[in-house]
Amino acid sequence: MTPSPDATAGHEGRLRTHLDALGVPWEAGTRAGETVATLPGERKLRTLVSLLVGERALELRAFVVRNPDENHEAFYRFLLRRALRLPWVGYAVDGSGDVWLTGRVPLVGLDEQLLDDLLGAVLAACDEPFNDLLRLGFWTSIRREWAWRVDRGESTANLEAFRAELEAADDGTGSAATAGRPDSVGS
Repeated sequence: MTPSPDATAGHEGRLRTHLDALGVPWEAGTRAGETVATLPGERKLRTLVSLLVGERALELRAFVVRNPDENHEAFYRFLLRRALRLPWVGYAVDGSGDVWLTGRVPLVGLDEQLLDDLLGAVLAACDEPFNDLLRLGFWTSIRREWAWRVDRGESTANLEAFRAELEAADDGTGSAATAGRPDSVGS
């Protein structure tokens, strides 16, 4: 059941006021009652969070990472173990295998502190594990990209988080073909 514009307008305005007070950039979404917030990251450049005001609850959705190329069992096990520690949110997989974060909290009691805690949970779920997820699900691609960039003298700036592992695994030809084992990432 779609909430009426009058039913959500007050909650939506309050949500946006809280986002402003927290210094979180936002813009109106494409759906009625939707606000899209932009959270800066340390590992992931940014996380866009769709916040949808309904009649009784605030629903959120944020993209975490695309469907992994490899090591699926360890990748999903890692996510499930992290999910045990996450308040208000959980991981979900869409039809393409892409990983999303979803959550739902009651509008009753939604204040600046709760919203701050909720957005903190989003960052804990999307940004904190990002490099570990890349190691687990995309290590072969990372190694190939590193080797290609090193071979051509291209910038490796966006691969800095993996530099030590890639350089240690380099076989002397500029190819990190034998780089470390992605299943060694802890949970």
